[in-house]
Amino acid sequence: MIKKILLLLLFTLLLVNCKKELQDADVIVRKSIEVSGGERFKNSTIGFEFRGRHYSASRNEGEFSLSRLTITDSDSVFDILSNHSFDRYINGERIVLADSMATKYSASVNSVHYFSVLPYGLDNKAVKRAYLGKTKVKGRDYYKIKITFNEVGGGEDFEDVFIYWINTETFKADYLAYSYEENHDLGLRFREAYNERFIEGIRFVDYNNYKPKDNDEVLENLDLKFENDALELLSKIELEHVLVSI
Repeated sequence: MIKKILLLLLFTLLLVNCKKELQDADVIVRKSIEVSGGERFKNSTIGFEFRGRHYSASRNEGEFSLSRLTITDSDSVFDILSNHSFDRYINGERIVLADSMATKYSASVNSVHYFSVLPYGLDNKAVKRAYLGKTKVKGRDYYKIKITFNEVGGGEDFEDVFIYWINTETFKADYLAYSYEENHDLGLRFREAYNERFIEGIRFVDYNNYKPKDNDEVLENLDLKFENDALELLSKIELEHVLVSI
């Protein structure tokens, strides 16, 4: 009898621990990063084309170099952001920028690279993760994870808020939404991943990029609006000619 009681207590304890783990945003995010490439991100060189510009990212155990090359009929503009600085070169000549412009350009370079390798980076120290529960999108179960940022280390847009829908079976991030400041107002976007492909073990996706049809929507409810066809397709986020070297 005592043996049966002990076994029952052990089973209950295991069940509680399992439930805790599945409600732990840190665990869910780490698993999502793992299935999307994991350690491969840390020592990689990734190149791709996006909207007529060439992007390249080199990462080596915490050191990074993120670049963007823009070529027009008469000029070439090369932007490069690293752990240590941001530099702009026009036709091969380094340009001295005002701090405000350097901040603006570095943020735009970082933004494209940031989205290109999601969910990589969501385990950084400046990132705050919160579990919002489970939900269904298009009949599939998802963990709903809220992402915010510390002011220190969170970048220029540290006040932006993200929601990720991570599949409970595959741990892949199939949807995301975010809020951002737009002309002193709040802008909202919802993205649906498609065209998944793995290159050298790293997951890449493209996105259908939606915005709310109404201006008074709530970020956390955009999945419901997506289900009810209350979002408008604004654009497509497509990475082309992706190359990876590990």
